[in-house]
Parts: sequence; structure tokens; C-alpha cells
Amino acid sequence: MAKKKTSKKGGSWKKTLTIILVILTCLGGASAWELYSIIYGSNVGLDKDKVYFLIPTGSTFQDVSNALVKQGYINSQATFEWVSEQKKYKLNIRPGRYRLRNGMSNNELVNLLRAGLQEPVMVTFNNVRFKEDLAGRVGRVLEADSLEIIELLNDDNFVEEYGFNTSTFLTVFLPNSYEFWWNTSAEEFVERMTTEYKQFWTEERRAKAKNLGLSQSEVSILASIIQKETNKADEKPTIAGVYYNRLKKGMPLQADPTLVYANRDFMARRVLNKHKVIDSPYNTYKYKGLPPGPICLPSIQSIDAVLNIKPHKYLYFCAKPDGSGSHSFACTYNEHLQNAREFQRELNKRQVYK
Repeated sequence: MAKKKTSKKGGSWKKTLTIILVILTCLGGASAWELYSIIYGSNVGLDKDKVYFLIPTGSTFQDVSNALVKQGYINSQATFEWVSEQKKYKLNIRPGRYRLRNGMSNNELVNLLRAGLQEPVMVTFNNVRFKEDLAGRVGRVLEADSLEIIELLNDDNFVEEYGFNTSTFLTVFLPNSYEFWWNTSAEEFVERMTTEYKQFWTEERRAKAKNLGLSQSEVSILASIIQKETNKADEKPTIAGVYYNRLKKGMPLQADPTLVYANRDFMARRVLNKHKVIDSPYNTYKYKGLPPGPICLPSIQSIDAVLNIKPHKYLYFCAKPDGSGSHSFACTYNEHLQNAREFQRELNKRQVYK
């Protein structure tokens, strides 16, 4: 039987169809790979391994997208915005401080920002004298504006809600390092610090203050003076005892650090008569009792030194002339004058006149 011949026309059509199917398959694969790259490929390009990206409160999605481009953190804004659209990030903008890693994909970046997985910041303050100092240090690391913090600290009605006045409210802020979210507001910062304050003032500490006849704020105010008198931990309870004895006898404290504070002459190495004439409630040569507020934020060590005052009969103390930072203590004024003259002679010898 003769074989049936294959039509050249039919064979050509099948060959064409096969080629078309191959081309479509390749195009589909290319599109799939392109889509995969958009979602999972690297889009974060950094000059270093990690950076911190800040999203201010009230930011819109476009603010975020534009900031990422402006700061040079992403390579393609269009792909970031497309993935954000697919993952509904545009409706879930969360302010904060986010750590970006080099090589992150759009998927990783959007997931991070959408979930609000921000990195905390450490707020550390010590050696603070004035409200402006505190507000400035906090405002440099948190979103909270320093002016807003100052306004709260000076708001009579606000501080009275916590049981303080505008002079004593600084005693709430205990020098230490604290972990915060970057987008903490001024009110939230103060609220957190009052919580820390309440935790610090345990029942034991409150009982010790009561036994001394001092309020918690008065303890901190006295501790702030001790803080500026000495760096020697072993002397702090003794110096606290001197001032406490003066308070009980109704004597003026005559604390040199309060004069330095009142005059704002923080470069002074020697307190002179010119410092004593200033008419300030912080002039403890002129006015008896404790000043109205702290002259710095005292450390926990200084506060506990006041709460654990060393009982004695000393009413005077003076720095020793040997430059050690230690002090000589005296019960009588004549004894004190002798100690003071020795110290003054040494200052003159070293030509320290102011």
C-alpha cells in the first residue's frame, strides 16, 4: 500500500505554532523573573552596612518615598511604590526610627516600615543644671521638640498635676540612660520620667526622707548641692550632714555652689565676695534654708548620700590645700577659719584668683 504524503503546508503551520509557544513561554518567564526581582531583589543601596531612617509623626506615604530617594537609600522609587501599593503600606504609615541594611529588598523594606519595627534610642543626661540643658539634650535624640519640653516644665498647671512647682519639677529627672522610641512626644517623655521617679522613690527611701523631716524634692535639692561640692563618694554623707546640721540650727547654708549657680559663673574656681552680693533665692549666703530648686540634676549616689546622712557635729568644711579634693571638717568657726586660711594660701600660691 502506498504511504500517505505529509502536506508541506500543514508541517509549516505546526512549526510556526511551536515557535510562537516557545516565544510566549520565554516572555512569560522573563516577566515572572522581572516581577520576582522587583519584589525580592535588592533595592536598598547604602554607603555603609546600616543607617537609621527617620519617619516624622504625620508623614504621608509620599513623604516617606521621597525621603528614601532624597537620602539616597533606595535605587528605584517606582518599584518601592509599586510593592508598597500591593502590600497596602500606603495606608499604614508608622512614624519612628528604622534601621536599614544594605541590600534589603522592597519586600523587606516595606514589611519593616509597615509593621513599625523601629529601633529604640538611648537618652542619657547628667551634669544638667538648667531646664534648657535638659530639653536640649533630649531634643537632640528624640522627635520631641526642645521648646515643647521647656514649655511643659514651665507650665504651672501642668507641673502641679504631678505635685510639683516649676522650680522643683526638675527633681523628677534622675540622671541615667533610658531607652525610648524616637517618635516620643514631649508629654510622653515627661510621663515616662515621672514613672521612673515613682519607681526610684521606694517605700524605704520615702521613710528615710520623712525621718529627716525633708520632702523628696528637698532631698534632691540638697543632693544637688552635695553633687557640686565633691566627687568623692565617701565624703558625700559627711558633707550632707554638715548642711543638715545647719538647716536644723537655722543657719544659712553658705554653699559656694549655689553662688556659682546664681551668678552663672561656671568657670569660677574661687568664690569671691562679688559672688555673694547677688540678690537671688539661690544665694544661700543671703537667704536661709534650701534654695527653691536643684542647682543640677543630682545623681542617685548623691540622693542616697543625703538619705543616709552621717551623724556628726560638724558645721563647717573646707577643701584641703593638697589638691586631693578631700575636705577638712570643723565643729567651730575658729577651727574652720584656720582650715580656710590654709586653703586660701595655697590658692594664692598657685595664683588662682578667680
